[in-house]
Amino acid sequence: AQPQSKETVARSVVKATSYRIAGTSATIASVYLVTGRVDFAAIIGGTEFVSKIVLFFLHERLWERIPFGRKAS
Repeated sequence: AQPQSKETVARSVVKATSYRIAGTSATIASVYLVTGRVDFAAIIGGTEFVSKIVLFFLHERLWERIPFGRKAS
């Protein structure tokens, strides 16, 4: 088992960004398949990327403060 350690802000930012790139790519592809419009897909993808990366980052930082599921080392 890995030792328990605190996650740094930088790691949370990188994780949030990589996750959002994957999620936003799926959103853009879905919107394009439904609408056939690249511009509309890009606008929705961009809006979704920014809003959800902020939400994910805040979620990660909140969970860093919650002791549930952690074991003392």
